[in-house]
Amino acid sequence: MTSDVLRYAAFTVDGQGGNPAGVVLDARELDAVEMQAIAAEVGYSETAFLVGRPREPDVYDIRYFAPLQEVPFCGHATIASAVALVERSSADGLIFHTPAGFVSVATFNNDNGEIVAEMTSVAPRTAVPDPELVSAVLQALRWAADDLDPDYPVLLANAGSEHLVLVAKTRQRLADLDYDFDALATLMRDHALVTLQLIWPESKKHYHSRNPFAGSGVVEDPATGAAAAAFGGYLRELGMIGENAEFTISQGVDMGRPSEIKVSVIGGEPGVRVSGTARRIDD
Repeated sequence: MTSDVLRYAAFTVDGQGGNPAGVVLDARELDAVEMQAIAAEVGYSETAFLVGRPREPDVYDIRYFAPLQEVPFCGHATIASAVALVERSSADGLIFHTPAGFVSVATFNNDNGEIVAEMTSVAPRTAVPDPELVSAVLQALRWAADDLDPDYPVLLANAGSEHLVLVAKTRQRLADLDYDFDALATLMRDHALVTLQLIWPESKKHYHSRNPFAGSGVVEDPATGAAAAAFGGYLRELGMIGENAEFTISQGVDMGRPSEIKVSVIGGEPGVRVSGTARRIDD
């Protein structure tokens, strides 16, 4: 069933680590049930499916399935899909029609000859979560309210999919992550949370992240491009970064799959740019 699935790791560091994604470049004959079954069999946090002929050159319709459900947007699978397409064509600019909206992707080669894909998200938004949800999430995480950095409010952040942003006071709090999977999975499904974005700010230029993905049957995501874009919007809306700013998110380190996500906001652009490399995973 999975013979036509390409496998890429996105947001790699020197060709290593990153978050694996499945990519099906021609899913025109598949319905949602079949795509869901393939994603479950692949077992990665998401598999991307290009579901129609290009609307015009380098413009594609795309859907994303986690092992247990479809999600409206996935950053690392978008990066993986862009690299897979560019490796097979001369395109250097792509547009994906995602369930969340239009996402553009520019590609170029870095000094190591790797293909870098830079996506521009839909316009992010934030919202204040229900205090009862926050309390229940903290309980499932086995965190206390005092573990949170008071300079960073707890908010829902969305740049195509919904994330709850919780900023920890210490790096050790992230390293000690050990949560109640079933309780958190239920909360995330009930509140349409794709991931929790657990952050520790090493500096204004460098953040560390861990992202439980329990609602979709995945304990933790090694690299979450959609959440990185949402976090860029979160920081911009709170005035914690300038009109033009760049920073890096390190993720997956505690899982043994180090990943590097570059994030930038550009004055006048509603979306947030997120970039990284992707490499083919040998079958």
